[in-house]
Amino acid sequence: MRSSMLPLAALIITYLGVVEVEAFTVSTSRGKKIIGDKTRLSAIPDEQRVVITGAGVVSGCGCDLPTFVESVWGGKSSLGRISRFSLEEFPINCEVASEVPEEMFTPKPWFTNFKSIRSNDRYTHFAVASSKMALADAGLEVGSTDPSRLGVMIGSAFGGAETFERETLKLHANPSRPKVSPFTIPALLGNTASGIVGIECEAQGPNYSVISACASGSHCIGEAAEMIASGEADMMLAGGTEATVTPLVCAGFDAMKAMCTAFNDEPKKASRPFDKKRAGFVMGEGAGVVVLESLASAKKRGAKIYCELSGYGASCDAHHITTPAPEGRGLANAMERALKGSGVEKMDVNYINAHGTSTAYNDKFETMAIKTVFGEHATKKDGNFVVSSTKGVTGHTLGAAGGIEAIIAALSIYNGKVPPTINQEEADEDCDLDYVPNVARDMEVKAAMSTNLGFGGHNAALLFTKYEE
Repeated sequence: MRSSMLPLAALIITYLGVVEVEAFTVSTSRGKKIIGDKTRLSAIPDEQRVVITGAGVVSGCGCDLPTFVESVWGGKSSLGRISRFSLEEFPINCEVASEVPEEMFTPKPWFTNFKSIRSNDRYTHFAVASSKMALADAGLEVGSTDPSRLGVMIGSAFGGAETFERETLKLHANPSRPKVSPFTIPALLGNTASGIVGIECEAQGPNYSVISACASGSHCIGEAAEMIASGEADMMLAGGTEATVTPLVCAGFDAMKAMCTAFNDEPKKASRPFDKKRAGFVMGEGAGVVVLESLASAKKRGAKIYCELSGYGASCDAHHITTPAPEGRGLANAMERALKGSGVEKMDVNYINAHGTSTAYNDKFETMAIKTVFGEHATKKDGNFVVSSTKGVTGHTLGAAGGIEAIIAALSIYNGKVPPTINQEEADEDCDLDYVPNVARDMEVKAAMSTNLGFGGHNAALLFTKYEE
């Protein structure tokens, strides 16, 4: 039994940590919200139930849904040697990334205002393309819905990183007479993707961005669902976007020793979540956007429904700016919150699309968080509970990860098949769950959770369930 999305935000996040809030009624600018209420599914109005009816993706492993699905579920890695910038001019220790190649993606077909292509960053190009793909997948055309009831919430960790680096070089090359573009500021802002998607998709409803590093996409989806459940919108385009295969961003992560340097000669083996030989994450880029819609709206127009978004949890480690909290307690907090607000039983959750970055700490602590929340259900390895990370195929797309991985979780439910964790070659005693090694697995997924963690101690968990009348 699931409750409305209304009770999902049963927390207050502050700079000092997280304060848990018990069930109560609170008035907000969005209207009255019932927090922590265990209302039965049958009593929830269809206007307050939130479903996914469309998905769009741009990634190194596919810039359309069929190609993406074939790559992710087929375990076909998109990782290769960096070509977006010169490794001779900007040498870094990690020479591997998942890039969106120009022969696979061009923004022109996706923009009605072609001048907007030149004035915006690639991260915005990805967002516009993914959003329009998602609308088409949902059986919608731009302008076919009430614009005041369609909103946008797309996040990014870095915004226009390419624009920032390019224009900074111009400034320093000729500081007395800099030839900096007048479009620099809007192009690099982290909220521009949401704004341009709003323009291109004629969406006049709620529109803003959540910036929480690698949890941005998931937070945007969770908050967008709240907009629908509280009556502010009928549909939301939500997810994340990122274009950070750039010299500065890669050099910065490289200096932190966060990226993999052990497989430069074998790029497709570089990202190996939960494996004994994992040695750091591999940069990716792209975007993932879903159409969230009230069940009432979806039913009215006879839309296909991938799944229902039944829970959303957010938390803060309040521990360290980059290192996850010991034993994954912050992530466990977010997962519990997603469950608490949904009414879904833990035994009904049988798939987790993990953050799984292929770093020593993340994979160890995420495994601990999963075991803390799900206990024996997760550890007995009887085939009724599995975990996988798809970053070995996609790379780590940072702020886009939550959007891309929400799509993977939704399609796992819809198609009855979970994707593999590739490059699983040697077991690690700290990572001792069923990670669906190397080969996709057919199984009925009743409820799936997608988890993401971000610098700053930000955690997000989205809980998806099989749609039932």
